[in-house]
Amino acid sequence: MARLFISAAHKSSGKTTLSIGLCAAWQQQGLQVQPFKKGPDYIDPLWLTAASQRACHNLDFNTSSPHEILHCVQSYGQSADLSLVEANKGLYDGLSLDGSDSNAALAKLLQAPVVLVLDTRGMTRGIVPILLGHLAFDREVQIAGVVFNRVGGGRHASKLRQAVEYFTDVPVLGSVQDTAEMQIEERHLGLMPSNEQADAKQQIARIRELVAEQVDLTKLFMLAQRAPSLPTVMQSSSFKPVISSSKLRIGICQDAAFGFYYPGDLEALQQAGAELVPINTLQDAHLPSIDGLFIGGGFPETQMQQLEANHGMRVSIRNAIEAGLPTYAECGGLMYLARSLHWRGQHAEMVGIIPGDAVMYPKPQGRGYVHLEETIAMPWPKVTTNPQVQAHEFHYSRLENLSEKGHYAYKVQRGQGIDGEQDGWVYKNLLASYTHLRHTQRYPWAQRFMEFVRQQTQERKQAA
Repeated sequence: MARLFISAAHKSSGKTTLSIGLCAAWQQQGLQVQPFKKGPDYIDPLWLTAASQRACHNLDFNTSSPHEILHCVQSYGQSADLSLVEANKGLYDGLSLDGSDSNAALAKLLQAPVVLVLDTRGMTRGIVPILLGHLAFDREVQIAGVVFNRVGGGRHASKLRQAVEYFTDVPVLGSVQDTAEMQIEERHLGLMPSNEQADAKQQIARIRELVAEQVDLTKLFMLAQRAPSLPTVMQSSSFKPVISSSKLRIGICQDAAFGFYYPGDLEALQQAGAELVPINTLQDAHLPSIDGLFIGGGFPETQMQQLEANHGMRVSIRNAIEAGLPTYAECGGLMYLARSLHWRGQHAEMVGIIPGDAVMYPKPQGRGYVHLEETIAMPWPKVTTNPQVQAHEFHYSRLENLSEKGHYAYKVQRGQGIDGEQDGWVYKNLLASYTHLRHTQRYPWAQRFMEFVRQQTQERKQAA
């Protein structure tokens, strides 16, 4: 299994655009590239998926065990010509002081050659001590090459290359010029998602061409092939979902407003018996015939007027939840189910099943990993133990003006949630939270949700 780990000295160095360009360039050459992204993230994986034409999967020490991470890479990478892992932040960054959850730790776990992307603006010879520091800090990390990014021109690139080649043995694999054509529009949560950007295909093509011209694709592929074989890791038998012969129709809101879904979670839903039914909250007049509903995260604030204008869908969802439709909503989904949404001096009416208003702020109101403890209000089937829920949140909104006292599925131990102490609004068969869950062996939420949907479906049939 050929593989590469694309990292950097610090965040915003250009890892994502380089990774997009590499995936697209190799894909155009007829190679199958399996992308992975370190940590919790939805936006970068959307771009990597579009560039490679293969679903990008996340690798996260906070929610998954090293065993699960290795299994994930082997499972999805075995049918590809090479796997590309994009880091988050800097190579040695992570929450733990000992670096056990850092990018470097992931690169070592995967035994993957590291390509260091260096933002070279305003630097020439000074790039060398940065590179030497990265080489010396942890000699178990295999830094196999460097790519200069945001280079000022040919003369600048020549000076950088001369300095690195004189003082180190690290191969220089490319020099990417500083140009607006390599940039993807950003906003409050980072890059604009590819599912919203109308010219995403054209943007990927431009990045692909620039990377192919300025980066040595052949040498990079040769480096990837040098990665040693990984020990075969099997999935734990206790984690294999029970596949039911009876399918349940689960509506999933997928459009410009809602697009934050982990591919592994969707697969877990399907393995647990879900037939995923796409729903466009901006265009569809009403809900189709479904047994359950999943509204993921996204950017409802950027589509708030269109969401409000689709009155039929809002009423259809509200009536369905009132009638007991099992529904799960995360972050943007919670905002959509609120009474109204306020952003930049404007407001729009939303579904109104949650008696509060989603109010956007200029700075994040909840950001990072969360630790939760389930309460007795959790509607989904209980597990044998009451595990600590390890997940993440990233939201600029707060749920305000709650006119009713609610029941909450989670007690917040770390993070913000809805009010700093609680998360997971429960109403009838609805669970809505700011928390983004990840289906893992530690917390198989998708299987539990499907069991809940199946229970409620059977009860409705018996009552009829």
